[in-house]
Formats: sequence, C-alpha cells, structure tokens
Amino acid sequence: MIDKAGARQYERAMRVRFREYFWILFLALPLVLLPAAGLAGELEANSGREGETLELQSLRVQDKTTVVEFFSPFCPPCVRLAPLLVELAQKRPDLVIKRVNINRPEVKGIDWNSPLAQQYHIRSVPSFVIFSPRGKATDDQAARNQVLDWLTEAELLKK
Repeated sequence: MIDKAGARQYERAMRVRFREYFWILFLALPLVLLPAAGLAGELEANSGREGETLELQSLRVQDKTTVVEFFSPFCPPCVRLAPLLVELAQKRPDLVIKRVNINRPEVKGIDWNSPLAQQYHIRSVPSFVIFSPRGKATDDQAARNQVLDWLTEAELLKK
C-alpha cells in the first residue's frame, strides 16, 4: 500500500516523465508522420514568402517537366491533391512538382487578393502551370487536364 507522501512522489515523477515524453513526441511526430503521409519531399516553393509575388521561371528545373501548382491551405481539393502529386512525382522521375501557396499568412480562407493571386490572375485553385524541359509554359485548363491525365495514367486517380 502507498501512503500519501509516496503517492505525491509518484505523481510528481509521472508529471516530469509526461513533460519529457510530450516534448519528444511533439518534436518527433512531424518527422514520423510526414513520410508516412507521402509528404516528405514536398515543400512549398515559396515557403516563408507565402502570397508574395514571384517569378515562375525561377521555379523551373532544367531538363525536367516542372509542374507548378498554385494552392491554398484552405482549399479542400488542394489538400486532397497534395499527396497524389507527391506520389506522381515519385512514379515519374521526369516530373518535378513545385507547390506555390497563394495565401498570405495572416489571411484565413482562400486569399484571392494576395499579391501572388493578383500577379497571375488566379481565380480558382488548384491552378497549374507546366514548364516543358525546354521551358515552354502551359497554363489554365490545358495544364489542369494534363495533370489529371498524368494522375489517371499513374493510377492515382480514377476517371
């Protein structure tokens, strides 16, 4: 049987241990979950500059087809599409996916008025621009259809 002093000592030790494990889990969990979700290699192309203007040509990867996806973290189709695009890039080494967040950090909801959305006249998300290995750009509906075709061909999306 444990007396009150022993119970308090046990509770104190458990609180200390919980705090230690909490921080280990808090810091390590993203490292475990992101690869499992298929998002390990996926980074925003404009991380730290979300919603700000940028030059799309700077995102192009030499000798590869580069798919630039304009997205918002508040767009449900964009969120569902992200892991599929990562899988597509893993299945197709000739493709590079660059995700560009149109939202400014302080805006909740899709930020249609961000400088980036205004610069490229983004009216719907996800929106795509595809650069061929030689640098020719395709955008709007043709790019969206091409991405959907690639996802279907890779059996990541059903028609």
